[in-house]
Amino acid sequence: MKFWFVPLLIGIIVLIPPIHAETLTQNLDGGVDIQITYPEEIVSGREGVISILIKNNGWENKENISLEFFFSVIPGLIIEPSDSISLEKLSQGGSYGENISLQIPVDASLGVHFLNLKYSHVLVANNETPQLPFFHDIAIPITIKQDPSITIRTKMPESIFSNAEFPIEVEVLSKDIDITDVRIKIIPPKDIEFRGETLHSFSKIEKNTPIGITSQITTPINEVNTEYKLPFQIIVTYTDDVGADKEDSQTVSVVLRPRTFMELTTDGGIWIGSFFIAPYVSLGTVIGIPAGAIITLLIRKKQNFSKKRPKKKTR
Repeated sequence: MKFWFVPLLIGIIVLIPPIHAETLTQNLDGGVDIQITYPEEIVSGREGVISILIKNNGWENKENISLEFFFSVIPGLIIEPSDSISLEKLSQGGSYGENISLQIPVDASLGVHFLNLKYSHVLVANNETPQLPFFHDIAIPITIKQDPSITIRTKMPESIFSNAEFPIEVEVLSKDIDITDVRIKIIPPKDIEFRGETLHSFSKIEKNTPIGITSQITTPINEVNTEYKLPFQIIVTYTDDVGADKEDSQTVSVVLRPRTFMELTTDGGIWIGSFFIAPYVSLGTVIGIPAGAIITLLIRKKQNFSKKRPKKKTR
């Protein structure tokens, strides 16, 4: 049988963003590779996309290629554009890609379900003689969950000291849906001041597109003698894709500790004992003053140590 249509198909597909997706590769008979990229999780009532890429890496043509989907464990599941892929022929070096949409029912049972795929093709020996059909079963785990996931990541130093500035960075990521009317509020401890805004607003954050904000915190001027933790609360409010108002929050702590003899600040300044060298002083000042200050401080420290050292009794 001759085919008037001999597709050397190069799959042009839009893959699921790899941040929250898995990829399964199957190496099959005759040099056929199937690459399936699927979401780790799908929210009930929402859509998930599975990307299929079939490659003929063998030197012999493949005919009557088909890939069927079976997902009977989820009643009401809608698979678009079709629950199967069919190709008349895939020549040597050819490939074909397609995206399959899974519309999960609102009342779907939560947990892990398996999408079963049945693949088949006919290998054409020496590109002349069709062989018996080849079959292969593939199972893909899909986790259905109740609500979309919003991830809050806060980055700041593990410990801070008094009379200095430190950065605090907050990143918000919506894994599953686009969100709108987003407000990110940072609530610091009473002893901490902010240089910048503690409330940030965004009209929209797209799915799998992280949004980050950066501010500077200013620690108290008074020295501390012991370590203690300072809690920062991050509150994110937003409207989800079905119009519901939601809120997520996170609390992170940082240790406020006594300043050591020499400390570098994040803006390029340096503390040497109780003496501070600003990052914006001139080169001559930086070279001249710190050297004298360091020597003076070391001499004073040695003198104080000598005074405190008990004298040996003589007999």
